Amino acid sequence: MVGIARPRTLRDVALICLGAAAMHFLTAFLGPFTADHSSSIIVKTQVSSEYVPDADQPKVFAAPAQHDVHNHAHLDVPPAPAPPPTRDSRQQPAQELIRPPVDVPAAVDTSYTIPETTVLSHAPGWTVFRNIYMSNGTMYIVTSRPSSFPDIALITSTGLPAENTPENIAARMPTSEDMAFITPDEARDLWGGDLDRLEKNRIWTVPGNTFIINEPAQFLGHYYHFAAEWLFGAWAFWQGAWKAVVEPADAAKTSAPPVHRAIFANSGAHGWRDGPGFNSYIFRAAFPALTVEVQEDWDDRIIATSSPTAPHRAWHFDTVLFSDRSASFRGPICGSQTQRIAAEATEHMRKAGNLTELWWEPIRRGVLRFAGVDEKTQDVGVKASTLVAARKNIPVGEAEGSRATSGLHDKDIVITYISRQASRRHLLDPDHEGLVKALEEMVVKHGWELNVVQAEKLSKEQQLSIAARTTVMLGVHGNGLTHLIMMPVTPVSTVIEIFYPTGFAHDYHWTTHALGMRHFAIWNDTYHTYPNEPQVSYPDGFQGTEIPVYPPTVVKVIEERIAGLHPL
Repeated sequence: MVGIARPRTLRDVALICLGAAAMHFLTAFLGPFTADHSSSIIVKTQVSSEYVPDADQPKVFAAPAQHDVHNHAHLDVPPAPAPPPTRDSRQQPAQELIRPPVDVPAAVDTSYTIPETTVLSHAPGWTVFRNIYMSNGTMYIVTSRPSSFPDIALITSTGLPAENTPENIAARMPTSEDMAFITPDEARDLWGGDLDRLEKNRIWTVPGNTFIINEPAQFLGHYYHFAAEWLFGAWAFWQGAWKAVVEPADAAKTSAPPVHRAIFANSGAHGWRDGPGFNSYIFRAAFPALTVEVQEDWDDRIIATSSPTAPHRAWHFDTVLFSDRSASFRGPICGSQTQRIAAEATEHMRKAGNLTELWWEPIRRGVLRFAGVDEKTQDVGVKASTLVAARKNIPVGEAEGSRATSGLHDKDIVITYISRQASRRHLLDPDHEGLVKALEEMVVKHGWELNVVQAEKLSKEQQLSIAARTTVMLGVHGNGLTHLIMMPVTPVSTVIEIFYPTGFAHDYHWTTHALGMRHFAIWNDTYHTYPNEPQVSYPDGFQGTEIPVYPPTVVKVIEERIAGLHPL
């Protein structure tokens, strides 16, 4: 019997098409169904829990604390993520590392591993850590080699306000409650998860780069001590730790990693701010995306890791610049020579060869740009220095006036006198009036510019705009001279500080020289400058309202300095 062909329905056609499509895709993606897999791509999905450096990268160990001899750029490369631990101790093949952009901090996975702490750089009171921990208020250094780290007395303190008494000095000495060394095994006992249950470690990472400022509000609430001392030192040490590069052609930029947060561990929200408001202004302008935590926030972190009814847990900080004022004063430079905590940071980095000439410019230009200062003005110092450095190639006659020594046209030389006549500690009124008259006559004679400034009558933007153009800044010892950190550093940039005779303080003198400018201390009709500076002294009358000055002496110093008679 001959069967009668059944007509195909739409359902049959659809099934045939579906089957053909399936075979096509299987063949396209998996290749022909043969036993020969010679052309197959094998994807390895095993991940190592250990950091395996590239062939041309050195292994990383904790560097000796007193030297900055290694290039730590490789520390920006994160280790591969660790898998859940198993009882299988076999070595796993390493996965190739994918390098992140250089400005993104390394991310460390602490779920099943506890990375050991390393020090990238250290000077008394200034330490850059990788992988440091905090639990219940104690900073923990996890290491199998504690002897490779500096004495904790040169890193931290109890954070108490400073008094110059034996009792207070002893009370500020740190103990294991402030900073402690523990081995990796001890860290696992404290914060490690149960491996049998594949539990994660009880560690919470604070990613990125953090400044932890372990000092009270005692000095932070002062414009000079915050901006020209702490911030000055912190930026120098951060730049130096990464051997950062600042190019003259674009001095607003640095190759150093970004700073993501600042934690004032012993200072409240108002403690690090000064009365005129410059501390917060400069900090926010220099670091627009910065997160700021204060003592109350730090206390939150302490409380969260101190519950007696919960298992031990810790905060893990990926990269930290840890600063401490008391620890800096235990160093030989700050404690015995300058009494400036920033000196330990800057001198250490200069000695190591890690600090470029323009290291401060990214901060300065960030603030000035925020204040509305144009780029041409911001660039005055770099261009003047470049011109003078090349002056031997300038044909005779083209470097007229003072330009040969200053790199500036006469019209661009700006003298700024910061008057304190409305404040405590100021000149005798007749001497102030005589000084203003002598300065006016001097600038008319040379074609220079003079600003007589009462800072309290000007906005922040106006004050910063004047400082950004100032070649010579002068005034009685006082907070207004802190604006010297915004001056352009030219070959003749100068700060003239007027003291009550026989008085002297390091504050503005040290900062001036640290920036590469010349400082003069005026005692009425005499002056002192490097290398013949006087000893620190606070005689009766230092803080008074009868400070004398002989105007011709000030004029003589300015004219000689611009003429190149007092080179650095």
